[in-house]
This record gives sequence, structure tokens and C-alpha cells, in this order.
Amino acid sequence: MTLEPTSAAIIQLAWARHLGLDDDAFATAADRLTGSSTDLGDPAHRITRVDESARALVFLRLFGVSALVGPQWALDAAAGLPDTELAQHVTLLTLTRSHGGHGLGSTALFFADDLPLQQPAEDLTVSRGNPEAITLEGLCPPDDVNEVGLQGLEHRFTIMHPDEEQPTPVACGAYSEWEGILANMGVLVGPPWRRRGLGTLAASIAAHEALAAGLTLQWKADVSNTGALAMARSLGFATGGLHASVLLG
Repeated sequence: MTLEPTSAAIIQLAWARHLGLDDDAFATAADRLTGSSTDLGDPAHRITRVDESARALVFLRLFGVSALVGPQWALDAAAGLPDTELAQHVTLLTLTRSHGGHGLGSTALFFADDLPLQQPAEDLTVSRGNPEAITLEGLCPPDDVNEVGLQGLEHRFTIMHPDEEQPTPVACGAYSEWEGILANMGVLVGPPWRRRGLGTLAASIAAHEALAAGLTLQWKADVSNTGALAMARSLGFATGGLHASVLLG
């Protein structure tokens, strides 16, 4: 699915505020490059902001416009590198090695302002309680739990398996308001229940709740997580960009 122009503007505004840029920074840069024959990955057109107190070096590529925020020494080191290199986590690690650069990684960004409604094949019980989400996390590998971060997503919708003695959580779709504008999405599925469409269904439930609340949807997935990337595309999310960052020592 494609995004409405107004939705793209909302996403640009949210990220500009998140990075401490002027509200119209991305929109202005995009307008300036419209019709230009210059490669959009040219570092000369990159938005930059010096933050000497930054605890991370952050690179963002959003709808063809890029931004880099961090200390002056890091911006100087990255000045001649094209976007294709800065989008790679290993490049940021190399630039910041002498300053203790570590962790975080690169994530693909997807967005949606409307999605097809996924219909379950049978009646389901969906819980909005936190205990069910915590129980589900206990059934999943720690790496999956850490990447999704359900505990940081305040609105949770957990699909329960209708066991007569003890209903079991099988999948959870969740979101939290991000910059007061976007719904940051996450989905976690118990290992025994994967590849059955339950993750897609849980994500759809959470997404439509967020849309009903007037939010635009945002999906962040590690670039190496093929399952999460495939789920975002299957749900109807549109590709929007790339986010890469490293913590500074």
C-alpha cells in the first residue's frame, strides 16, 4: 500500500522532532532535491545536527532524505561517506571505535496509514492484560523478547489459546505512541505457534486499534530479521527508510 502525502509529512515531523531537528527539516530538504539530478545519497545534501552530549551516533534515511546526529568529531568523520555506507551498522562502528562505539544496529522502517483487516478463521479471545504478555515473553527466546520489547509498548493485544484448564498466550500485537504522532508497532509469537498466521493476526488487531486512535503506523525491524521484514510487507506496510545507530562510550 502507498502512503497519503499528508501521512508522509506526519512521519517526517515525528522523526524531525525525535532527532532534535526543525519540524520542517525533512520536508524542506525533500523539496530542495525535487527534480534535481543530484544523487540523493550525496553527503553534501545530508541534514546534520551537532550534539556534543549525544550518547549515540544516529543515521536516518527517510523517504530519500538522510540525517546524521551526533558529536562534531563523528560528523566530520562521516562527511565524505555516502548514505549507502552510513546505513550499514559496521560503518558506524568503525567511525566510533576509538570512542567506544557499540551495540544498537540497523533497522528497516515501514509505515502505514491504512491496512486491510485480517479476519480470523474462528472466534478468538484477546487479552489486553499485562500478565498475559509477560507469560508469552517467558515462552520465547530472549533475543526475540529484547528485539520486540513488549514491555515498552503500552497497548498490548494478546491472542489466547482456548485451553479449558489454563488459557495460554500464543501471540501478541502491541503499540505505543511515539512522539505523540506515530504508533510504534511490535509483534511477538510463541515458538510453537509460529508460521500459522497468528503473528499477522495479532499485528492487524493492534494496528487497527492504533489507526482508530488517529495514529500513523510505524514498524521497525532489524535488517537481518527476515521474518519481521516479511510480516511488515505482508500486512501492507510501505517501505520508508533505514535507521542505524551506535552507542558511544
